[in-house]
Amino acid sequence: MNVCVIGTGYVGLVVGLCLAETGNDVICVDIDESKIERLKNGEVIIYEPGIEPMMKRSMAEGRLQFTTDIAEGVRKSLFNFIAVGTPPGEDGSADLQHVLAVAKAIGQSMDSYKIIINKSTVPVGTADMVRQTIARETNIEFDVVSNPEFLKEGGAVSDFMKPDRVVIGTDDCRVGELMKELYSPFVRTGNPILIMDIRSAEMTKYASNAMLATRISFMNELSCLCDRAGADIEMVRKGMSTDSRIGHSFLFPGAGYGGSCFPKDVKAIIRTAQEYDLSMDILNSVEMVNERQKRLLGERIIRFFSDRAEPEKGDKILGGKKAALWGLSFKPQTDDMREAPSVVTINQLLKAGAAIRAYDPAAMEVARGIFGDSIEYGQNVYDCLPGADCLVIITEWNEFRRPNYEKMKELMKLPVVFDGRNLYDVAKMKERGFQYFCIGRGAQGLE
Repeated sequence: MNVCVIGTGYVGLVVGLCLAETGNDVICVDIDESKIERLKNGEVIIYEPGIEPMMKRSMAEGRLQFTTDIAEGVRKSLFNFIAVGTPPGEDGSADLQHVLAVAKAIGQSMDSYKIIINKSTVPVGTADMVRQTIARETNIEFDVVSNPEFLKEGGAVSDFMKPDRVVIGTDDCRVGELMKELYSPFVRTGNPILIMDIRSAEMTKYASNAMLATRISFMNELSCLCDRAGADIEMVRKGMSTDSRIGHSFLFPGAGYGGSCFPKDVKAIIRTAQEYDLSMDILNSVEMVNERQKRLLGERIIRFFSDRAEPEKGDKILGGKKAALWGLSFKPQTDDMREAPSVVTINQLLKAGAAIRAYDPAAMEVARGIFGDSIEYGQNVYDCLPGADCLVIITEWNEFRRPNYEKMKELMKLPVVFDGRNLYDVAKMKERGFQYFCIGRGAQGLE
């Protein structure tokens, strides 16, 4: 089948590559000429495991092309995916200007019947706006489909190639059958393709992310109660997750959620509800708890050192203190730092006067773009530690899970660890000689 994917960001590139991998002829379009040139030269422009070999293979076999010419892509393709960004506006609503600009360009480019597929995360009613925008530009027949993406950064290729489900919103059963044919290679094990009305499909994306964000904030709020009450959130989590009605997923407490989806989508569904004169009280609390959780590590570090030493008059609380920091991306297996808890913690510590040396396996260049020279950057996990008064762990990369504890103690000025992801055993850390503060496992006097 002939497919055009408009937008070569994270979602668009993954969609294009995975569809090309299954034998479709795919044209990926973007207005950014430099990005397209890099892609034509085989340069992988996003950090995502599994992308590079797929891209090289499909380009070598002639199934994958890159262009800035949207008319070329649209005219050659039956299926036209819109996969451009929908960043949050100041009021939390999704900014649809890029989606509607693409819709207008599609309408101007069409020369035959087309299926236009919203892959971007958009609020309820967007398909109607896309349809109206295209109809103003052409009299040619077309259909609009909602096909929300459910891609986890760090696992996007696997999520697309082996989806839990494919959600397709359409008003026409013939279009539904064509979409099912396009997606049939990805559901050979029997996972469902769900055909539904367009507005329900649009809502499904937001509802899914809002539910996952709710589980995270619930566990984070519960972890604070565990700290106060002397319970262990890890034991509580195990007791909860073995209940088949609850399950294991997204029950890990931590330093708060971030990234390009959860924060944006929670805000967007709250804003959508406001347009219908409805207050989303649970989701307002989810957002509030998450913002509070992002500040927790920084507040604990500041409290720890302020309780133990009086700064010189005029000095900041953490003046002269050095903090090592492991993990900058909002989650492992990505370089994405959008809404990352690390940004909040670093800004707190800098404001309090601390010097910071950070390391992340993937996000170092992104961090330099955010913090510049205001922090230092380590070459590896141990390069951050010499002379450090504490170690702060924010992202649960696998290489942080089994460090050389003796080497850590030798390098650090003080064996103090603030762990925002509960990577280590509390009792064993004490045996190793560390002061170890984690989430929901007893705040050891920090509350």
